[in-house]
Amino acid sequence: MAEKHEIEISILPDGRVEYTVKGIKGHKCEDIAELLKALGQVEHEENTSEYYEKGQDVGVHVQH
Repeated sequence: MAEKHEIEISILPDGRVEYTVKGIKGHKCEDIAELLKALGQVEHEENTSEYYEKGQDVGVHVQH
């Protein structure tokens, strides 16, 4: 069974958006984060503990 990968997105009352990439270990979460950063200006960035774990290769595919 494949691991579960999630992106949790919250839209705050003031219009700001917060997101958390879950289930993707290591630097591969940066690929997904870059897609989300294209939506607007980044005010703050913080890595979760999963970022510092050794991860498997995860591909990101975007269709237009």
